[in-house]
Amino acid sequence: MKKEENKNGVSLFSQSDYLIDKDPIEEIFALNLGDFVAENLISEDLARKIGASVKDKKAGLIKQLKELISIYSLQNTLCVLSFDNNEKQAIFTSIAQSIQKMLDIDSCDIYIEKSGELELIGATSSKASKKYLIDEKSPIGKAFLSREIIFENVIAVPMHCNIRSVGVIVINDNSIKKEYIDLVESIGTLFATSLTLQDNIDDANKLISDESASVADLQHMRAELTALIGDLCDYQQAFVEYLANAVDKKGQYTVSHSKNTAKLAKLICKQLGLNEKTTDLIYYSGLLLNIGKIALPEKMFATNGKLSKEELNKIQEHSNLGVHLLMKINFLSEVVPYITYQKERYDGSGCPEGLKGQSIPFGSRIVAVADAYCAMTSDRPYRKAMSVNDAIKVIKSEAGSKWDPVVVEALINVVK
Repeated sequence: MKKEENKNGVSLFSQSDYLIDKDPIEEIFALNLGDFVAENLISEDLARKIGASVKDKKAGLIKQLKELISIYSLQNTLCVLSFDNNEKQAIFTSIAQSIQKMLDIDSCDIYIEKSGELELIGATSSKASKKYLIDEKSPIGKAFLSREIIFENVIAVPMHCNIRSVGVIVINDNSIKKEYIDLVESIGTLFATSLTLQDNIDDANKLISDESASVADLQHMRAELTALIGDLCDYQQAFVEYLANAVDKKGQYTVSHSKNTAKLAKLICKQLGLNEKTTDLIYYSGLLLNIGKIALPEKMFATNGKLSKEELNKIQEHSNLGVHLLMKINFLSEVVPYITYQKERYDGSGCPEGLKGQSIPFGSRIVAVADAYCAMTSDRPYRKAMSVNDAIKVIKSEAGSKWDPVVVEALINVVK
């Protein structure tokens, strides 16, 4: 943990300024707020509001809990999905269907712990068992108890966070690649953390309304919410990276294309002097630019021969499939416009809307150039990689038609 300083070098979170009765627990909380500011989870103003000292320690803790709850709920910026208990079955069925399509497998089932048993809550198979006991007799029970992936007649992937296990994702295919298993594991951790955080927020709201709640109870709840919000941010980043790796594997890239595109886009942003938040959004857009490929059969990318018209159309439409998937995930909503319009062309000849020049989101223009360069300079099943000079020559010749000339110039300055 670290202290955060403002532009004048003054500590934002220190014992003298923000502690209630100089409690060491308050020091830890203040330093956590400093981390939140450093990681762009909250603004300095909101951090000051949360950390402001008050005479009544209990009232201060209640105020801090309310502000922490607002961080998670405000515009859904940290939410994975917004749903209540009545919608859980529909949500998890959708997740199971998405996993099935991404991995191109026969079925995927999701079990959630309820009353000491694992109940089926999302399924793509009509033959899935409705319940499992939480014991060592089944791979599903083993995965839940051990918090480890179990490989038996199925692949049982635990859904857990640092606080608890919440369920198990069951993959009915033992032949899937490691990259896809890593992705499913990250999905399990992400949703387990989100579910736990939502449950804790419900408990926090009850605690806030309980006049008999003690200071210790309020402090404990605050510590859990602070830790879970921090964990959720980390797991979201891990999920994006695993998703990008799986996309690259599905697309038959011999190198980490998504990561290379994202890194190059970030360098272009710095060359252009863009601010940190915009740069981060464009970086994530680069990672997820080809996300729609995760929903297409892997065999479609494995051929060295000519693709059929139908297969070509499916690949060309992959960005639309990807946007549909991303729109189900609230915390990724800000990158959707950059991905939606990445096939627009500077002269207006692109799709989906034929946007022209400055009408195309700047992030889309940057990632499109980075993607084209990285694709040209990488080996593909149907061709060898171009040299740096040849790739630059092609991209430069298309500046003003396909690509933004300003972005092309920045690219040249970065890669040469």
